[in-house]
Amino acid sequence: MPVKIRLARRGRRHYASYSIVVANSRAPRDGKHIEKLGVYDPNTYPETIQINVDRAVYWLSVGAQPTETARTLLRKSGALYLFHLLRGVKKGALTEEQAYAKFNEWKKQKDEKLRQLREKAKQQEKEKISKIIEEEKKIAQKRAEEIAKKFADKAQEEAEQAQEEKGEETTAESNEQTEEKAQE
Repeated sequence: MPVKIRLARRGRRHYASYSIVVANSRAPRDGKHIEKLGVYDPNTYPETIQINVDRAVYWLSVGAQPTETARTLLRKSGALYLFHLLRGVKKGALTEEQAYAKFNEWKKQKDEKLRQLREKAKQQEKEKISKIIEEEKKIAQKRAEEIAKKFADKAQEEAEQAQEEKGEETTAESNEQTEEKAQE
C-alpha cells in the first residue's frame, strides 16, 4: 500500500485551511486517512503551520512520500531537517543528543524570526490605521471649515439684508418726519 503525506482541504468556501495527513495514495483527497499530522492555515500572516514533528519523522522513516506542498510544509516546520539529522545518527556522524540539540537551536531561531515577522506586521497595521485616522481627521476638518464658511456667508448676507431693511425703514421714517414737519 503506497502511503503519502499530503493535504486534506478543510474550512469554508474561499477560506480554506488544510489538515496534513498520512493517507493511502489511492484514497480521495478529503477521504479516509491513516493519521493526522497537523494543520496548515494559509489565511494568516505569516501562515500557520503546526505539525507533530516526531510523527512526521516516523512516517518519513517508514517510507511515506510527501507531496510537493507537504514537503515544503515539512521543511518549514523542521521535520525534514530532523529526519536528516537522525539519518546522520544512524550513520554514526553524530549522537542523538547532538542531533536534537541542533534541531532545538534551529527551532529557536525559526520561532524568533516568526515572532519578529508578526511584530513587524502588527506595527505596519498600526501605522496604516493611524494614517487612515489622520486622513479622516483632515477630511472632517475640511468639511467643518466649509460648513462654517457657508454659515458665515449666510449670516453675513442676513446681516446685510437686515442693514438694508433698517436703512429703508430709517429713510422711510425720516421721509415721514419731513412730511409731518412740512404739513405743520
